[in-house]
Amino acid sequence: MEDVVEKIRSGDVRTVARIIRDIDDGIPGVRETLKALYPYTGNAYVVGITGAPGVGKSTLVDQMINHLRKKGKTVGVLAVDPTSPFSGGAILGDRVRMQRHSMDEGVFIRSLATRGHFGGLTQSTRSAIDVLDAMGKDYILVETVGVGQDEVDVVRNTHTTVIVVIPGMGDDIQAIKAGILEVGDIFVINKAEREGADKTLSDLRLMLDMDQKKYQEGDWRPPIIKTEAIFDKGVNELLNAIEEHRKYLSKRYGIIHLRKNRDRVREELKEMVKSRLIEKVFQILVESGEFEKAVDQIVEGKIDPYSASDNLVLPKIVVPGAKDES
Repeated sequence: MEDVVEKIRSGDVRTVARIIRDIDDGIPGVRETLKALYPYTGNAYVVGITGAPGVGKSTLVDQMINHLRKKGKTVGVLAVDPTSPFSGGAILGDRVRMQRHSMDEGVFIRSLATRGHFGGLTQSTRSAIDVLDAMGKDYILVETVGVGQDEVDVVRNTHTTVIVVIPGMGDDIQAIKAGILEVGDIFVINKAEREGADKTLSDLRLMLDMDQKKYQEGDWRPPIIKTEAIFDKGVNELLNAIEEHRKYLSKRYGIIHLRKNRDRVREELKEMVKSRLIEKVFQILVESGEFEKAVDQIVEGKIDPYSASDNLVLPKIVVPGAKDES
């Protein structure tokens, strides 16, 4: 265990890749490694990049890597992709993305599958962030699958959340519907060379102005930046905005440490407990044969799935302090 932790902290790419693969595959033994790595986390600056499919998030991230490397910063990238219905893995692999950085020792890129989770981030993504943090990366860029309706999870696990939209395609309306104005720290209008970029800019600005009461004196007001990622235009301005947000967080909250934020810690622990409970209870049900028996009963029309799930789960729940009246 000490050898593995030391290799990760020294930046051994093979060890890190293997650990993240084990995390994504749900290998039980990896939890001990994560426990040992935890004290070494909290130093990286984590940026979430999210938005609807097709807005150019990957191209934007690719350019951000290039600029950060020119500044001498090391970068870790986690690209959360849709899950393949056949293999269970990420449909878009890291080898398809950002090829020019593949030989750079200062960059680590990994694709992770959503595993059917569309809240923005899975527990495996949170754990992978910890690994790259302990690895010593200066910046961790988390590009989410961007289903466009619920990316609140990104906020809980990153310092700065960047919302990417494009002209046309109704992205301005989509942003309003999804409520992502509430969670965005920076808004990016990518592919700004397209017709309608100015309208998208004015629409977003109008929506921010309507929420003026939220921005008290000294509060962070999300900037709106136009980019043309494919031509490397506006990317430097985006990184400057991220740095300004970092300074704002430092000034307002002191040490920027996701692990020291009580609300974030509460949410993360809640998700971990839920994940652990589901994992353990389901394992018990499968090993006992109760789950397959319930499946047969539903198929045969003997019971409905709602009653079956109650019968499977409720007897397994032990209420603390409850007395056994049997």
